[in-house]
Amino acid sequence: MDANKVLNWKFPEIEHAYTEKDTILYALGLGCGSEAGDTDDLKYVYEEGLLALPTMAVVLASPGNWLGSKESTVDYTKVLHGEQYLTLHRPLPAAGKVVGRGRIVDLLDKGRDKGAVLYAERTILDKASGAPIATLTSAAMLRGDGGFGGKSGPQPEPHKLPDGSPKTHVDIKTHLNSALIYRLSGDWNPLHADPKVAAAGGFKTPILHGLCTYGVAGRALVKACCGGDPARLKSMQVRFSAPVFPGETIRTEMWPDGNRVSFRARVVERDLVVLNNGLATVA
Repeated sequence: MDANKVLNWKFPEIEHAYTEKDTILYALGLGCGSEAGDTDDLKYVYEEGLLALPTMAVVLASPGNWLGSKESTVDYTKVLHGEQYLTLHRPLPAAGKVVGRGRIVDLLDKGRDKGAVLYAERTILDKASGAPIATLTSAAMLRGDGGFGGKSGPQPEPHKLPDGSPKTHVDIKTHLNSALIYRLSGDWNPLHADPKVAAAGGFKTPILHGLCTYGVAGRALVKACCGGDPARLKSMQVRFSAPVFPGETIRTEMWPDGNRVSFRARVVERDLVVLNNGLATVA
């Protein structure tokens, strides 16, 4: 890896026009409208009074798979999405035109045997007014690119979950076609569709997108801690700890405390934590 090149990577400003159809498709990818008799999520999949789920910001004005390009010099076969941070500055419109501005925040060297950690930020702005809508920061684990002689820190400490049992939880079932629907929102990685690619990556079947699991947890937070009002979710950060297979049930476990909600998510069928060290803030 050419660390200097990665640290000074220049992202083009990206304009993204999205429609109500895109907003509905994103919600369908998170399973909205799939449970018989459940009308709570109709507002995310029906054009009358349509609302956007706040986590949809993660698919807007994306720079694409730049780490997978030869120009990045990164060993993309060993890259993992480690953490995701989202801050909402205002509710996400159900349709609109936005601008995405990206930058590299930091690159940490954890050693040749541990790899590197890359922090990248993207700001989503309303195209017409220039008003900020959301700020996203992701941490990518570059497992094959450590030992380049860079600094090892400082690195944000993971949020510590409270002791004791969660105060509440929400179960949301994914479906066998969940990854196939979610990828239509912009992440076309064949790992989530092609059994041969999944097998080469060491998985028995294609896995669910990590950001789809993230969005499912966001749905649970809105339902349990925001009174069903997506505008009340102000921020959400989490560490990815294990993949989900389409068809599994994601249980989001929460510890509300004022306007802060600690949370994690586990797959019910395997009793395995898939999102950890989560922290959300709500209005």
